[in-house]
Order: sequence, then structure tokens, then C-alpha cells
Amino acid sequence: MPSESSPHLSQGDTAPDFTLPRDGGAQVSLSDYAGRSVVLYFYPRDDTPGCTTEALDFTAAAGDFAAAGAVVLGVSKDPVAKHDKFVAKRELGIALLSDEHGDVCERYGVWAEKQMYGKTYFGIQRTTFLIGPDGKIAQVWHKVKVPGHVDAVLAAAVAL
Repeated sequence: MPSESSPHLSQGDTAPDFTLPRDGGAQVSLSDYAGRSVVLYFYPRDDTPGCTTEALDFTAAAGDFAAAGAVVLGVSKDPVAKHDKFVAKRELGIALLSDEHGDVCERYGVWAEKQMYGKTYFGIQRTTFLIGPDGKIAQVWHKVKVPGHVDAVLAAAVAL
């Protein structure tokens, strides 16, 4: 259930820890990456045009992010089985986390009212958080437009 009091996390805030299942069935916690930078990107749905492009762009740059000391984690409300199919179909090289109940989306303030074709509904607002090795949010991109986004995030990760 969406909440009007969802947090709006900003640069300098401590990133809320979480544990979620990922593609392949393992569990991932943000705290697993303490001391490393984390690119945490929220996206609406697996295997849709914008989300596929974003995942492929992050996959293509995964080595560059690793060289910058950063790991990339994608989050949607899709179940792990759907993530597994998406990863296999698109040969993705990044971890996709399943937030089926939307708890992490709520805590990060990305579950929001949206409009499409004149209809209002709630969904994940495409948002990326760059979390520094200290666990604090270094930068936030709200209402992300996919073209060029990964390059901007990589530049910020390299600058950390």
C-alpha cells in the first residue's frame, strides 16, 4: 500500500539496509557490500523496452563499474522466477533483486503515483541511488530517462 509519508532519500542520507532474494535464488543484503560503492537502481518491470535497455546498458558497463569499485544491483517487484528468465533471455551480468512486497521500494521512496495514457496508478518510479563505501547516498537520479543514464552514473561512481 503506497504511503504519503514514504521517505524521500537525499544525498548524504544513510542508505537503508535490506535483504532481498536475487536472480538465481541467493539472498543479497546492502550490508554485504560495506566498504564498496553500490549502484542501486529501481526499475518498473523485467523485459519491457526501457527496463531492458537500462539492464543491458548496466551489463555492458559492469566491468567499468567493478573497476571503479562499485557493484550494480537492480530492484523491481518482479518475482525471482521472472528475473531468472529475464537474465537468461538477455544474458544480463548484473544482480536483479526481487522486492515483491514493495518494502524496499517504500523505504527508498520510489513507489509513487504515476500517469500513463490518462490513467493514474502506483508503480516504481525509475530511480538510481549511488551509495558510497561509507553507506551514505552520494547521488540520486529521480525519474530517470534511460538514454545516457548509465554513463552519468559511471562518471559519478568513478569520481567517488
